[in-house]
Amino acid sequence: MPSAKLVDFLETNHVQYTTVAHPTAQTAHQVAVLTRTPDKEVAKTVMVKVDGDLAMAVVPASRDVDLETLEVLLGADRVRLAGESDFKRRFPDCETGTMPPFGNLYGMRVYVDESLTKDPEIAFDAGSHHELIRLSYGDFERLVHPTVLRFSAARLARLSRM
Repeated sequence: MPSAKLVDFLETNHVQYTTVAHPTAQTAHQVAVLTRTPDKEVAKTVMVKVDGDLAMAVVPASRDVDLETLEVLLGADRVRLAGESDFKRRFPDCETGTMPPFGNLYGMRVYVDESLTKDPEIAFDAGSHHELIRLSYGDFERLVHPTVLRFSAARLARLSRM
């Protein structure tokens, strides 16, 4: 079942969306495969701490968050991945790791990688390991007011540097 908080917010704001049920998936890439959606069109919500404050960094399933780039772009002293214990209690209506990229509903900033703005729709976990929500990127932007930056890194490029 999608997050009740999210569904109520979307319906209150008269947003058209579709919910896509799928078998259990643990990663955004698995969600993309199971829903037959290209990786670049599935948004992955990565929880980060920016100078100690929780935030959402949203990138396509096909890419990773470049923490160093995000740190520079934000002018932050430190950006790091948040641990599950840092954020689990902030999302009581979501299964761990399935937070929708609606930080405004949970009192946090949302940073969206510019590449996600290029498609007319955005798809993302709906608060469960079994459902995806798809809606127009315009509606997402209107409701969330994310900061759009270029901060993702291709997985292969990142792995080749190791």
